[in-house]
Amino acid sequence: MAVRKKRYWLFKTEPSGFSIEDLQSRPKKTEPWDGVRNYQARNFLRDDIQKGDGVLFYHSRIPEPAVVGACTVVRSGYPDHTAFIPTEKHYDPKSDSSNPRWFMVDVKLKSIFKRVVTLNEIKQASSLATMVVGQKGSRLSIQPVSEREWKIIHKLAGANL
Repeated sequence: MAVRKKRYWLFKTEPSGFSIEDLQSRPKKTEPWDGVRNYQARNFLRDDIQKGDGVLFYHSRIPEPAVVGACTVVRSGYPDHTAFIPTEKHYDPKSDSSNPRWFMVDVKLKSIFKRVVTLNEIKQASSLATMVVGQKGSRLSIQPVSEREWKIIHKLAGANL
């Protein structure tokens, strides 16, 4: 059986809804990444993102969007129960627990960057020219990141790998 190579991701969130400081305040600095309601991002959560993968934590919809820290996936994809609860913000009446439509993973905070890496910085760095978050029209809330991009972001942030 072949050993799966660790993969890397960028997860976007609006800090007014859930910030890296919110994650830091959670028990064991761990939280389910729920509420994703895009099919391509759902497929990543369900099929590709695995325990042990690295996650860049990205604050979006703020004056200066930026990668603000890093996490580790501590639980691979499983059904997003918030889709089944009518009082939940992310309720989906078409989702069914016997055939779930939406999935989530659990992430654990690894580090908050002392120096954030802004979207403008990513767009201006020739070494990050292929990074999905810097591409025109890139709005997906969960995106693959190459190992090289992961290392460059950490270097720009002055963070340890």
